[in-house]
Amino acid sequence: MRYRQLTTGTLALGVLLLIDVLRVWLPGIITIFGQAASTPAELMGAFALGWFVLAMGAPAVVRRVGARPVTVVAAVALAVARLALTAAPGGRTQLWLATAGLLAGLVWLVGVAAYTDRPVPGLALGFAVNAALHAVLDTVDLVWRGDWVAWLLSAVAVAVFLVGTAQPGQHGGAGDALPGPADAPVGSADAPVGPGGGRAWLLAGPALLLAGMVALSPALARTGMSYLVAGDGVARSPLFGLAPVPVAVAGFLCAALTRPPSGWGRAYGPVALLGGAVLFALDRGDLLLPAILLAAVGLGACLALTDDASQPASDTASAGTASAGTAGGSSASRRGYAVAAGMLVFALGAVGYYSAYDLGYPNAAVPVVVAVLIAAVAFTARPVVHRLPGPFPPLRAAAAVTALALLAPVLADEVPVASNRDGPPERLTVVAYNIRMGFGLDGRFDLTGLAQVIDQQRPDVVLLSEVDRAWLLNGGHDTLDLLSDRLGMPYVFGPAADPVWGDAVLSRWPVRDPRTLPLAAVGAPTGAQALAVTLDLGDGVRTAVVSTHLQPPPGKGPVLQARAVADFATGYAAGRPLVVAGDLNTEPGDEAFAEFTKVGLVDALAAARPLATSPADDPRQQIDHIFVSSGLTPDDPVAPRSTASDHLPVAVTVTLPPR
Repeated sequence: MRYRQLTTGTLALGVLLLIDVLRVWLPGIITIFGQAASTPAELMGAFALGWFVLAMGAPAVVRRVGARPVTVVAAVALAVARLALTAAPGGRTQLWLATAGLLAGLVWLVGVAAYTDRPVPGLALGFAVNAALHAVLDTVDLVWRGDWVAWLLSAVAVAVFLVGTAQPGQHGGAGDALPGPADAPVGSADAPVGPGGGRAWLLAGPALLLAGMVALSPALARTGMSYLVAGDGVARSPLFGLAPVPVAVAGFLCAALTRPPSGWGRAYGPVALLGGAVLFALDRGDLLLPAILLAAVGLGACLALTDDASQPASDTASAGTASAGTAGGSSASRRGYAVAAGMLVFALGAVGYYSAYDLGYPNAAVPVVVAVLIAAVAFTARPVVHRLPGPFPPLRAAAAVTALALLAPVLADEVPVASNRDGPPERLTVVAYNIRMGFGLDGRFDLTGLAQVIDQQRPDVVLLSEVDRAWLLNGGHDTLDLLSDRLGMPYVFGPAADPVWGDAVLSRWPVRDPRTLPLAAVGAPTGAQALAVTLDLGDGVRTAVVSTHLQPPPGKGPVLQARAVADFATGYAAGRPLVVAGDLNTEPGDEAFAEFTKVGLVDALAAARPLATSPADDPRQQIDHIFVSSGLTPDDPVAPRSTASDHLPVAVTVTLPPR
């Protein structure tokens, strides 16, 4: 049956608001509720899963109280929480607002499922429009912007959502959310609700997970483009980095909103989705783009296979009002439990995938297992023989959303360009900073604070640790590209934990010959690497720079990794001036610290010791360092105060050897 456009539009808008809340709530788990690498991952995982388990009770509430009151109250709570988060309050206030919004969003989904047996158009539009807007906003959500434009657009979205939710005829009746009269016209406010939709609602959570991680992630698309600039295992500032987003959005929507092929042709969606998930799981930067495009088309096609709109509601209503009510209530409950279970799969998948970086187990199977689940549910669905039209013309809807996504590469900032300027300088200012994925001590995404404290040092080269470029857990931002734009410095990125997490070098001078060295894990769960680049200062003057973030094994210092980085750096420099810096997780006097001095490097911050850098609000540990070769003379070492990260940056100006 064909539902009114308002029903589909309201569902899509609610999905947008829920995803906005998730992009605040997920990072809050590891930045506010706990601290990654210090709070037990099991405790943070239990906190995250608990709210999704609690939402499993929502179908019983809907059945007892009725779909309309539950849905309206949950929609209001979701809207209020989303609007309040635009103020980015930070701290526990932010965490509990996001938690309230999340729980309200889950209950709202259960309520909507009670009277919606054809959710695919609304879910697909919600996922696609979210991806397009996220790309247009350069992967920084309205929640984190906080200016009057963000407030205005957020208020409009919330208002339209609430008006749509409050419209009569958009909800089932009391108790069991009974279907309407069997002879009501298709598409009318009183159109009967059929027994279908359970499979589609079950896939809402798993589809949201793969869409956010792979298929419809603008940050991942830009990161994938950055690996294509050169095929040497490192990533560079790309031109038109968001160009794949419109392609992925168009492929996803066209597959989701059009009738799937018959027979074995139905397998193309599941096969494409599995192929994309496998490519993503291989953790190779040069495979990210094909992974995205395959996953986008495959995910859309799998959703289309569950769009059982051709199953008439009259099948359940024809036996009479009483039997129709019983069947309708049973179907509504099944759909409610299906969407609640699907969102629990979302939580299990997200926790299972990202907890691996704290607990140290392999996580590559997680996206593949979720893709297998989606493919199995979709492929075993009853084929749609006579599919009725959807609320929107498929091609027009896909074209409209794709046009929105096309604005992203058009409006994107120009790539910063490095140059030799006026010849070789006499001095270089170096900044090293662990940016904690862009989140400050209060849990806010604080690009402004990061850029300000770095820019105040007027750096020539910046070495960054804990750089996140697309993790759904951290909101799906490309933090590196965003900082590069704000500082006006192009970047080189070295992957560590996976292709979108690692270390980076930003430079005002041209960069040559980048190389990356994966470091042995030695029991530490998160991967580590060393990224080496050469600064071309003009007239044949070159300086080597190495950025790294050492990961100590449990209860020990990162001695083996420090030794590997020291040997790699000195070998790479080959007698040229050398700078090695980053979060080394070792203090002066430790064995790992001594590995750098053994190879002739000098502690560039020694004159300012003690110079504690962690934690940022009460620094007690000196774990962020800058080392230089003996030919460089360090001056003015500082660790400027800031709470834009949980570390303080360290900076020093070095005088180059006379030419």
